[in-house]
Amino acid sequence: MTESIYISYGQRPVEMVQELLNYINLAGRIPPGARIGLKPNLVVARPSHEGATTSPELVEGVISYLQDHGHRNIVILEGSWIGDSTARAFKVCGYTELAEKYQVELVDLQKDGYHPRKVRELEINVCNELNSVDYLINLPVLKGHCQTRITCALKNLKGCIPNQEKRRFHTLGLHKPIAYLNKAVQTDLVIVDGLMGDLDFEEGGNPVQMDRILVGTDPVLLDSYVAHLFGYEPEEIDYLGLAADLGVGRLYSEQTEVVVLNAQHTTGRIASTRSVESLARLVQEDQACSACYGSLIHALARLRERGLLHLVPQPLLIGQGWKGQTGQGVGIGSCTRGLDSHVGGCPPTAKAILDFLLDN
Repeated sequence: MTESIYISYGQRPVEMVQELLNYINLAGRIPPGARIGLKPNLVVARPSHEGATTSPELVEGVISYLQDHGHRNIVILEGSWIGDSTARAFKVCGYTELAEKYQVELVDLQKDGYHPRKVRELEINVCNELNSVDYLINLPVLKGHCQTRITCALKNLKGCIPNQEKRRFHTLGLHKPIAYLNKAVQTDLVIVDGLMGDLDFEEGGNPVQMDRILVGTDPVLLDSYVAHLFGYEPEEIDYLGLAADLGVGRLYSEQTEVVVLNAQHTTGRIASTRSVESLARLVQEDQACSACYGSLIHALARLRERGLLHLVPQPLLIGQGWKGQTGQGVGIGSCTRGLDSHVGGCPPTAKAILDFLLDN
């Protein structure tokens, strides 16, 4: 399992995550009686459909799976960003109700003590609660970030440090301390909420529907794969290379095994925000899967950042409605393979779409 990424597509997070966890036999990997820590991303007190926080339904699927397999020593731990209240985030994001329903403990790491852990020359203060966790499950959101381009598994551990340490991370430039933190705190499993992630910002507001959950044991592998999903090379995100050099994990490559448990399908779509809608004007879609459509939006956002959006051929054709059609047009995804020009993949990554558009 160490060398693989596991993906499920759809809009039923409870069933999707339980299918993934059954497939990898998670319950059999956790020692009996272990204290299991669940670390979602509740950076702000905003519901998950706004693209900033981990879906409570996803976490519910994990808890019910663990409890059904006899693992009941479960704690949800988080420390929201400076300026927001973790207790408020627990309530607004649905975790207070979730904890009551399943009788699991909520720990506000903003109120926890801390202790130092040293990685090479850097000493990092880590919340004390991490000392009592035997198995740590990291549940980040797949989303953009204005300073580090993406935020996912590696950066999500910032919630495990005290507020003054979060401030210091910014003075140190974020990338190095993020990488070193992941050497100091070992993640045993990563479950990525790729259902609804913000296009650009950690705090949400411009969600892009991706309809996927990713699972793996290597946070570097998952984050570098996520970089491709967003249209970046891993080298563009400094903390990925730094974490790999520290031995936290390895970078994604074409040789990485990506196991898809179920193919994506056409699903209900959220209304686009103004930022996403401005990119969607370049697209002519007919029954497009959200996973494929989301990749295209991220690719177009990368082109907009580079000032190259005007070079995109219009319209870009995407969706199952183009299956079997031939002739002129620039298509996105395997459904458009009959057109004169198309990028393959079901779904393609934003990086693949970006490279294709830059070459055409």
